[in-house]
Amino acid sequence: MSKNNNNNNNKSVLRLKDYRVRSSDSLSKVVLLHSLKDDSGKFNPCKGGNRHTWFRRNVKSVAFMFVLTAFMFLLDSVMVSVFGSINFHGSSSTRNSDGCEEDSVAHKERPIVEMYGRLLNLASSALAEEEFKQESLNFWEEPYQEASKWTPCADKRYPTSLGKPGESNGYIMVSVNGGLNQQRVAICNAVTVASLLNATLVLPKFLYSNVWKDPSQFGDIYQEDYFMRTLKDDVHIVQELPLHLKSLDIEAIGSLITDADIVKEAKPIDYVRTVLPLLMKNKVVHFLGFGNRLGFDPLPPELQRLRCKCNFHALKFVSKIQEVASLLIKRIRKFEYHAAERQLDKQLLGDFTPSISSKEDYVERGSSRYLALHLRFEEDMVAYSQCDFGGGEHEKKELEAYREVHFPLLIERLKNSKPVSPSELRKLGKCPLTPEEAALVLAALGFKRGTYIYLAGSRIYGGSSRMHPFTNLYPNLVTKETLLTYNELAPFRNFSSRLAALDFIACATSDVFAMTDSGSQLSSLVSGFRTYYGDGHAPTLRPNKKRLAAIFSENSSIGWTTFEDRVRKMIEEGQRVRVRGSGRSIYRQPRCPECMCRS
Repeated sequence: MSKNNNNNNNKSVLRLKDYRVRSSDSLSKVVLLHSLKDDSGKFNPCKGGNRHTWFRRNVKSVAFMFVLTAFMFLLDSVMVSVFGSINFHGSSSTRNSDGCEEDSVAHKERPIVEMYGRLLNLASSALAEEEFKQESLNFWEEPYQEASKWTPCADKRYPTSLGKPGESNGYIMVSVNGGLNQQRVAICNAVTVASLLNATLVLPKFLYSNVWKDPSQFGDIYQEDYFMRTLKDDVHIVQELPLHLKSLDIEAIGSLITDADIVKEAKPIDYVRTVLPLLMKNKVVHFLGFGNRLGFDPLPPELQRLRCKCNFHALKFVSKIQEVASLLIKRIRKFEYHAAERQLDKQLLGDFTPSISSKEDYVERGSSRYLALHLRFEEDMVAYSQCDFGGGEHEKKELEAYREVHFPLLIERLKNSKPVSPSELRKLGKCPLTPEEAALVLAALGFKRGTYIYLAGSRIYGGSSRMHPFTNLYPNLVTKETLLTYNELAPFRNFSSRLAALDFIACATSDVFAMTDSGSQLSSLVSGFRTYYGDGHAPTLRPNKKRLAAIFSENSSIGWTTFEDRVRKMIEEGQRVRVRGSGRSIYRQPRCPECMCRS
């Protein structure tokens, strides 16, 4: 939204400059005409010898004219410079989702790209017609009552609960890679493996990555004492290795285990056969990387329950993150109170959960509902997809260059495989949704033009020109960078995981959460939290990209009513209450006996 406003400011500055130049010219002409008049008010042709006489007689007027003209041009230059400076500071840099400063050159202005111009016009007309009508369909609420029958219970103790062993087989160290969401999954998988092997878990470390560029460690993101206290009856956890093991060369004794040593989605038996002997022998093993190295099935129910307990109960953000996230949500809702307290808010915001004295007070103060959108349209994802997004030859070459630099393995694989055309990739649902497509989906679902939308991440490929179709339909778009001041964001700047934590909380506590890529780790974890703590009142919108591609392929002929019906049916089917299927992520789909209880 801010970039769109900045575009308007640029136009205003240009119009202002044009007006001032014309005004200066007009004023100069007035002075000149005045000086050319004789005493009777008629123009003097000033021919022949009278020319020099006229010039001597009017030398003061001529001098005044030139001085005034010069002054007007100087004033014009100063004013344009001032307005341009204001506009530059408002738009020249943005902060990406990793917290790094982005120069305007990184997303320099490009032509506005519209792939579905006809549908955009239909959507704009529909939104204008619906502006003052009562909402007929309500995607602000969960459509199925069955959702409210599932309640959190992963933290309950059962007679069959494993408990921690009396004697530990050794210590497990874990150095996890990736960003905030990958780290979260790895932590809970490590807790589960420690319980499986009767081991003591050393508080996980976070690897520094040249991609994420964040030196944060566990205690910078999560409350260490709370984590250890919550899991104290399930697994031994210590902050550091004992002194007698610190001096060991872990790699030399064969206890360093990389992702190459453990298959992806490994089963419990793989750990028992491969890791347990090393643990028993050396009393310590070190997992390096640990990305998706524990499958979801088959897994004993008690270990599955422990996984849920770790993710939904033990990992609480530190107070500084909770405090700023609470401030962020208050600003989105436009006042300092929140609706009736929910489990979801308490878990994520702790003592900083906004409170309200009464429901009447809530209504009187005019709280704003908001929709949180995780729009996965970053440059890396766009480039990796190999899809066409309507940006022409320039976009094609730019993305090819990005792939060559950042995805060399992909380039090698493409050389040895049969090429798939961009149009075929789109038909298969392999292409990230563009901001334009996301806006059309929201319009089809009946969200009004004035809806407040929180954009998570905000590092959109193509910048404001790519976002223009979206903000043209939905101007009330905000991000953490537009809602928080420079000083409020200062403790998070250049710490991508801490910034991601703010997005996580803002998305999880929203009235509606809309994702554009169901494979995204953030979207998966957020939707899981909303399922677990939402009490049946935290709807999530999951578009089916393959079905959506088929709908958009009829852009040139489909009527708006038909478009609405097909999009709504697609979303409603994605909202059906389902029990977690075998092999599905328990972090994303916690509705299962190991994680939740059904009343």
